[in-house]
Amino acid sequence: MLETLRSNSGDGRTARLLLALIAVVTVARLVLAATLGLGIDESYTVATARTFALGTFDHPPMAWWLAGGAARLFGQEAPLVVRLPFIALGALTMLVAFDAGRTLYSARAGLFAAVTIALAPVLGWTSGSMVLPDGPLLAGFMATVACLARALFGDAAKAPRWWLLAGAAAGFACLSKLHGVFVLAGTGLFLLTTADARRWLWSPWPYLAALITILIASPFLIWNWQHDGISFAFQAGRAKVSRLDLAGPLVALGGQALFLAPWVWAALMLSLARAASAGPRRPRDWLLVCCAIGPIAAFTLLALGGTKTLFHWAAPGYLFATLLLGRDIAGDLSRGVGATGTWLRFSAGAIVVLFAAVLALTQVPWPGLSVAGRAVPYPLIETKAWDEAAADIGRRQLLATPGTFVAAVRWHEAGRLAVALGPAVAVRCLCSDPRGFGILTDNRAHLGKDALIVSADFTPAEAAATLGAYFERIETLPPLSITQGGQLLQLLRLYRGRGLRDPAPGQRSLLAPFARAP
Repeated sequence: MLETLRSNSGDGRTARLLLALIAVVTVARLVLAATLGLGIDESYTVATARTFALGTFDHPPMAWWLAGGAARLFGQEAPLVVRLPFIALGALTMLVAFDAGRTLYSARAGLFAAVTIALAPVLGWTSGSMVLPDGPLLAGFMATVACLARALFGDAAKAPRWWLLAGAAAGFACLSKLHGVFVLAGTGLFLLTTADARRWLWSPWPYLAALITILIASPFLIWNWQHDGISFAFQAGRAKVSRLDLAGPLVALGGQALFLAPWVWAALMLSLARAASAGPRRPRDWLLVCCAIGPIAAFTLLALGGTKTLFHWAAPGYLFATLLLGRDIAGDLSRGVGATGTWLRFSAGAIVVLFAAVLALTQVPWPGLSVAGRAVPYPLIETKAWDEAAADIGRRQLLATPGTFVAAVRWHEAGRLAVALGPAVAVRCLCSDPRGFGILTDNRAHLGKDALIVSADFTPAEAAATLGAYFERIETLPPLSITQGGQLLQLLRLYRGRGLRDPAPGQRSLLAPFARAP
């Protein structure tokens, strides 16, 4: 491909290469989606998407709508089925990245922006194929910047329509994840700091675009108004400053580099730094810098206050930097910079090796390695479905007693159980942090009933201390096994709670749903 691009820079040839790239990546994503079980967040999303709602406890609802819609359309919750909309959006993100890069710079810059997305694991593979809010968020982000590029730097007569489409794309992003506000803030920062673009502040189009964004995001806003802003309160609570941690930002950047692949992260940061140093003097670059800096800076600096930040939170900011890196790669190749070609080949090879390793791990027994006397857990344990445990529950007729429900003691375990057992089995979460289960279900509906309690590591002592007051008695049952290639990976502890009761009626308890406690 590199030789082809050096010899022929025609947009038609470049577009064909792009389509070939998207086709190869999409097939690989489909294979991965059909092979890997649903992860923790994916299982939780699929389970809580069974009930349609305008909003969800954790995030705006787009991922829930997509996963739930696919499950209803195909009549099943197989991993490939519920991941199909996200794989389609992953392909769309690469296609729109090409269009944005072509509008801002050149067709080859757009092609290499799409290549860069495919080379970054968190952008091209987890967000590009798994049931996560990040997939639709990235598609919305890239569509927004593509429309902004045409509005700001394209045909002035067509600019109004592109402003309105940018507002719609930003609304889609905001309906996917709260990160969506960063593209609005970035656009505002660009308009305020760029002399030639400041004239738009005196036109109605940016404001009409913002109105469209709000209208599209309004289902989530209405839902939160009905639920006392519970989603915003939950996310704000995760950003509490507890202490000064000078090493926190370095750890956050290190984690971001790991998720993006260190060599890809370094290249993205270099391109971003170059563009930032030029400032508004290069407005096309500056637009991308303004949109990128928000998520990266926010979730890096939050770690300075002792906040536990997840490394993928900053990843959407790097999406905008892929357009800058794509431009730089195209320029280097046209000048015959050999190091850039070597970087591309190495990065592509690393992705192929990682892909093959993941597929191999799903097919072969885990050998049970140990380091310094400590067992190394199966790397893909979080994607290992609990179908085996569900089948064992059926064989042992543990749900034969009418009215028996299944209970988990953690929200993520409730999601995995619910997906494994299927929609016909009632799965509830008996814990102080049930997340979406606390919104969708009322555990008090099962008062007087027996519960089958499943947990990965809930000891009998913990079961008695935490749930003893909620049942007449708790019985310990033989555990359930999760295996891989005949090798034991995990034991799930199993209990039977006899006669659910509420020890504290009228007060907050493990049985009362969120926002509806008496």
